Amino acid sequence: MENLLKEIDQHIDRVQDFPQEGIQYKDISPIFLNPGLCDRIIKVFAESNRGKIDAVCGIESRGFLLGVQIARELGVPFILIRKAGKLPPPVISQEYDLEYGSAKIEVKEGHIKPGQRILIHDDVLATGGTATACAELAERCGAKVEQFSFLIGLSFLNGTEGLKKYTSNVQILLEY
Repeated sequence: MENLLKEIDQHIDRVQDFPQEGIQYKDISPIFLNPGLCDRIIKVFAESNRGKIDAVCGIESRGFLLGVQIARELGVPFILIRKAGKLPPPVISQEYDLEYGSAKIEVKEGHIKPGQRILIHDDVLATGGTATACAELAERCGAKVEQFSFLIGLSFLNGTEGLKKYTSNVQILLEY
């Protein structure tokens, strides 16, 4: 596992002062240039969830990249969690707070089923706002969040704190 984490880290570009001054952006796009690395990442996420979940919810947009592959590896449905206005009705919406303002995510009505055990996947865990909103959405549909998974976690933002309300099972491959 240590070798995998080193390889992931080596494939992440650091972009200083993006998207604003003082921020060092962690660009995961080079990971997708290496199919073997992607396969190993997907297997790690899938193995920790095999037999424990009924569906994967991927958060738009980068949560789709690995999320759909994790679902496929597990043989379970992949559920799109989209930004407001991207899905045709009927949808179920969940609003959440941002640093300045608010945002909304949506899922197609009926895609999350009552009683489903859900894995929520996204690329990066920062403050946890979007993942928490997704968990709220899943619970409103009658599902249970079994695990959150993230490729990267920004530990200095304490994003895991808000997720503990739903499950203590939070998988982060690489933390900064």
